[in-house]
Amino acid sequence: MPAMPGPVADEKSSLLAFLSQQRQNFRTVAFGLTDQQARLTPTASALSVGALIKHVTACEAGWVGRIAAAPEYPASDSVPFEEAAAAYAEQYRMNEDETLEGLIAALDEQERTTESIILAADLDAAVPVPRNAPWFPRDLEAWSVRWVLGHVLEELSRHAGHADIIRESIDGATWFELMAAIDGMEETPWLKPWQPA
Repeated sequence: MPAMPGPVADEKSSLLAFLSQQRQNFRTVAFGLTDQQARLTPTASALSVGALIKHVTACEAGWVGRIAAAPEYPASDSVPFEEAAAAYAEQYRMNEDETLEGLIAALDEQERTTESIILAADLDAAVPVPRNAPWFPRDLEAWSVRWVLGHVLEELSRHAGHADIIRESIDGATWFELMAAIDGMEETPWLKPWQPA
């Protein structure tokens, strides 16, 4: 796994490559964790590595579903507020019946769905602004697909940073050490691949 996306040919491949890299950051941070460790909340935050993976998968699915439904609103916008709020809160918990393997499999499946939809999309196409939460602008009718993908990239990047801190708080492992272990890199004076304790 390279530490950065490779060269890109155009804007669409660039957006997809950087989204893929952010998803890979979650797989890297989760590397070597047990289900129990993936549920831990060892920082001031109530978030766990597993819950963050669950949340970013749901977040991406929601935004990509919005792209797929455009120029109409997605069906999810008509869900009653209380039901939508409960589903949103559920994204932030890794339940006892959920496994890290299952959460990563869902992330992988969402990556395939996103790529399929974006490859067929026009980056300039209008995506209606949601009206079901107070933080969305009221003076704007639509964003472009390009804007929505930039927002998804922002969401994944921010939460990948959260996951880094949580993972380091669990067992001291940092992203570079984990990446080196996944790639089977040789130990150097400045980088020692992660090993289970």
